[in-house]
Amino acid sequence: MNKYVLWNGKILDQDDKEVSVSYEDRGYQFGDGVYEVIRIYQGAIHLLDWHLDRLFYSMKEIDIVPPFTREQLIEQLRDVIKANQFQADGKLYIQVTRGEQPRDHLYEPNLQAVYYAIVTPFEKPVDMWENGVTVMLQEDIRWLRCDIKSLNLLPNVMARTTAQKNGYDEPLFYRDGIVRECGASNFFLVKDQALVTHPTDHHILGGITRKQVIRLAKELGIPVYEREIDLNELEKAHECFLTATPLEIVPITQIDEKKMNGGAFGPITKKLFRYYQEKIPEDLFSV
Repeated sequence: MNKYVLWNGKILDQDDKEVSVSYEDRGYQFGDGVYEVIRIYQGAIHLLDWHLDRLFYSMKEIDIVPPFTREQLIEQLRDVIKANQFQADGKLYIQVTRGEQPRDHLYEPNLQAVYYAIVTPFEKPVDMWENGVTVMLQEDIRWLRCDIKSLNLLPNVMARTTAQKNGYDEPLFYRDGIVRECGASNFFLVKDQALVTHPTDHHILGGITRKQVIRLAKELGIPVYEREIDLNELEKAHECFLTATPLEIVPITQIDEKKMNGGAFGPITKKLFRYYQEKIPEDLFSV
């Protein structure tokens, strides 16, 4: 288990008194911060560069002054993994808040950001891979900057809870008749042997696994169309799947009451899943 954490540039025991959040931290008060979740395989970090690109993009978009350089953060992430002697499959969580100040909607310029990172075990979601997941259509009430991986996740929390209370695994958001993404993952539709997924604009988070799947699909010669998906297209979809950093590629077996591909793992999804697994070693950053 995680014993050591990266806390503002230091590797500290998780029980150290310095590892604490002030009640004046803007992340605590306003959700004023950003985060990243990165997959670890046998102690090595997967697709690190893309995750760091997104982290720095998110900080820039909400005007947080980075408390580290890219090189410094990479070294510190290596240090926290080494300190925990972590050699299993897991997740690396990084969070950056704007910093501390007396509560005020208006933030002071050039605040000293507060950040931390932890590593935790995460086993392969074999059950999901084998049985798929069900999703419930819900109207998208999130803010219009979903491209920023911010701490403001209350709509996602409520939507996922609603889905599970109704017997589904995940929400599938739609807005203005257009399918967007799931509560914590991106959405792909397979139609006429091609992939269709929402373009990376402000309506969705540009997922790292999404980006990798598009790259791998092109390598396999599978056409990919990044365009808006009308709700009516779900009725004619041959198969659907979701992508997320911890889960990789998971088949969607049901949308509301409609069974997808007879509730089975579709052939295109299966082909991509196997190729994704095959390519993981090529994109690992060893510590």
